[in-house]
Amino acid sequence: MPKTKLEKIEELNERIEQIKNRQKELKQQHNRQERKDRTKRLCQRMGLFESMLPGTITLTDERFKTFLEKTILSESASKLLSALLTEQNAAAAAPIYASATAQPALVPVGNPTETEQGEATDEDADGDNGESEAG
Repeated sequence: MPKTKLEKIEELNERIEQIKNRQKELKQQHNRQERKDRTKRLCQRMGLFESMLPGTITLTDERFKTFLEKTILSESASKLLSALLTEQNAAAAAPIYASATAQPALVPVGNPTETEQGEATDEDADGDNGESEAG
């Protein structure tokens, strides 16, 4: 028996509700996973911190906060963090930049065993064979 337009609309509304509920569940799972990842990261980093500076374990929360503020806000800490972030960003961007600007490899023409038989490479073409000029 063919369905009426109203029945089809009702079916679609039910599917929409199911999809919305599924979306809500997935968002909740994502948020739970983010919290777990954050908790794990905080525990690992604080464990590392305490292992390197065991004297901070006995500090009160207020004194620990003061210690962190004075340490982190120092000029040397700011420079170090900036350098680490720059290094990290450059390392992350390097593969992307390299693949965007990569040129096709040149394929040598001729006998592929020529260099194996002792032909000079570009590095040896100047004739110094790796010896220093002062020596």
